[in-house]
Amino acid sequence: MDKILPIIGAVYLIAANIAAVYLTVHDKFAARKKQWRVPENTLLIAAALSGCVFEYLTMRILHHKTKHPKFMIGIPVIFALEVIAMIVLVIVLPH
Repeated sequence: MDKILPIIGAVYLIAANIAAVYLTVHDKFAARKKQWRVPENTLLIAAALSGCVFEYLTMRILHHKTKHPKFMIGIPVIFALEVIAMIVLVIVLPH
């Protein structure tokens, strides 16, 4: 069981980041075509579900939502909170 948990975690992180990138790219191109947009809360939820790293990078690469402090500050804050939570779960709590 100890060997499978890191694999499950890695698969989850990959899937969360792929989903976040998909939503960001879809929203960017929908904006260009004046089509249905992905709600901002959905993008933030995708970041909060551990898709923040690649969602942020995608936004920077595509220049999408880069003028919105909610995203350019919020997503790095989400990432920092996730790192702190991981440190607490992995290092602090087991002792």
